[in-house]
Amino acid sequence: MRTLFRACMVMLALPLLCACQAAFFRTVNTGHDGIEASAHTYSAEHDLKLDVYRPPNADRPLPVALFFYGGSWRNGERGGYAFAGRALAANGVLTVIADYRKYPAGTFPIFEFDSAAAARWTVDHAAELGGDPRRIFLVGHSAGAHIAALLATDAHYLASQGLKPTDFAGAIGLAGPYDFLPLTDPALVEVFGSPDEWPASQPVRFVDGDEPPFLVVQGDRDRIVQPRNAVSLVTALEQDKVPVTFRRYPNAGHFRVLAALRFTWLAPTLADVLAFVRSTPPASP
Repeated sequence: MRTLFRACMVMLALPLLCACQAAFFRTVNTGHDGIEASAHTYSAEHDLKLDVYRPPNADRPLPVALFFYGGSWRNGERGGYAFAGRALAANGVLTVIADYRKYPAGTFPIFEFDSAAAARWTVDHAAELGGDPRRIFLVGHSAGAHIAALLATDAHYLASQGLKPTDFAGAIGLAGPYDFLPLTDPALVEVFGSPDEWPASQPVRFVDGDEPPFLVVQGDRDRIVQPRNAVSLVTALEQDKVPVTFRRYPNAGHFRVLAALRFTWLAPTLADVLAFVRSTPPASP
């Protein structure tokens, strides 16, 4: 295990990142029992689905995590993140993990509108699934953290679904890119298109004080998404007096922050996420 995570933390090239992710998911999704997902279609037009992980024996409306996975906006699928859904559900958080269109089918901002549609579905169905519609959190890791943060800062994506950022109790970003210009990786240029479109992709540019509370989690040894991204977002939120909790892990890299949802000895990710969810007030009606 430790050898796998050390290898992942030093990767920089996208092909190597994809290979390491495959090994990573084989590891974190083994050894689980109990909580299974139910699949639902949230966009029939684009055949997009999401998985719902329900805590067992819930006797009251539960907080909800709408989780967006990473993969450089090019890779990934919801089933690979079963470990995250199970870990959160086992601790009393109804968890929704949504697919979205990725490159080449989905270039910026298509995946952002897909994710807004997943947010609409989650709001509409939270109560019938046992969740509290006023305690929904937008959550993501890596590229998924970027998606969640942009939903929470640039209001026009949620507005396309009749929602606004403050309809959500909070946003949680795990090792996310929030301030990553200029783009120099050709693979990312393919995703984000013309340079004159790039500024619209940066969550830090849209912080203006109408965001929900944020939890920003960052490993100081992350070599895939530089820690300055988290610092930049936290600074912007603080300047506009948005409640923000910043957790920096001195010995954690990009994958360790995520894997700690499954293997809690790696980092306090799960404890910090649960503490934030449990202590954050519901969204205003």
